[in-house]
Amino acid sequence: MNADLKDKHVVVTGASSGIGRAIATRVVAGGGTVIAFARNGDALAELASEHPEQIFAVTGDVTSSEDLRRLAAFVETRFGGVDAVVPNAGIARVRPFDASGPDDIAEQFGVNFVGAFETARYLKPQIRDGGAVVFLTTFLTRAALPGLSVYSASKAALSCLTRSLAAELAPKIRVNAVAPGPIATPIWGTVGLDPQTLDAVAKQVASRLFPGAFGQPAQIAEAVAFLCSDASTNMFGQELFVDGGYTCG
Repeated sequence: MNADLKDKHVVVTGASSGIGRAIATRVVAGGGTVIAFARNGDALAELASEHPEQIFAVTGDVTSSEDLRRLAAFVETRFGGVDAVVPNAGIARVRPFDASGPDDIAEQFGVNFVGAFETARYLKPQIRDGGAVVFLTTFLTRAALPGLSVYSASKAALSCLTRSLAAELAPKIRVNAVAPGPIATPIWGTVGLDPQTLDAVAKQVASRLFPGAFGQPAQIAEAVAFLCSDASTNMFGQELFVDGGYTCG
């Protein structure tokens, strides 16, 4: 897509690894500046040291109102505003339906939906006219995998938020989303499956992908960069599926 992000300031949450880190480096490659937010301070510091004066690290948790207020204050003080906000931070847990409960729902909805919602809400006053919010949903809003009912539901809520918030904030702010398919990131190692089961699931999923393998974080970052750029100024409430063809049929 070759999205031009020259002189744009972009907030990326969950920026310390995986898709978030790829988004941050893609913004820098496109000429932009990143305010990188995540819980892992060491990883953020390493990322910022690789891109001095292009990536600025702010350590914090999207489930903490205090941390999000601090992020918004940093943006206002250091840059006077931003051009895009990418609430990328997310978690996934494999839990059978019968074993799921309020704690599982609170944990995953707390990060995936409430955390993304609050990130956008706290940063909204700092988004410049013509700016963008880009949420990260999932291909599982159109497909299904056992044990991921809570995760999928949390992302489906985010999908609905994308459309309703687009209608509410337009035309000043464009709200869209990218729905990643199976992507080779560290999140797969945190879902709660033993290595043997995880490998079997990964092979089964990969067999349905047109390229025959999981996608790469950089491919998602390209789609996000496009939605952050001026090339997408007529897009509102859209959800781009970058899923290797998984949801084609």
